[in-house]
Amino acid sequence: MRELKVVLTIPEKVLLAEKSDPETFARELLMLAAVKLYEMGRLSSGRAAELAGMPRVEFLLSLHRYRVFPLAADLEDLEAAGESGD
Repeated sequence: MRELKVVLTIPEKVLLAEKSDPETFARELLMLAAVKLYEMGRLSSGRAAELAGMPRVEFLLSLHRYRVFPLAADLEDLEAAGESGD
């Protein structure tokens, strides 16, 4: 899969306020974007997980930290993945 690079300009004061380095902040921005785009229905859970750089199941399981809950179909997929992993 081809990846594109997007360059963002972040004020240094934002990184200082977040007590974060650029790499950590970039990863968090990707996760936040993935969660919000998924929540808005603009990305599927699979595509959002790709944006966040993690497996789909891990992405779906992490949504509760952002107070976003997977749709019923995603919950069924999670349950099926859990049953096959037992």
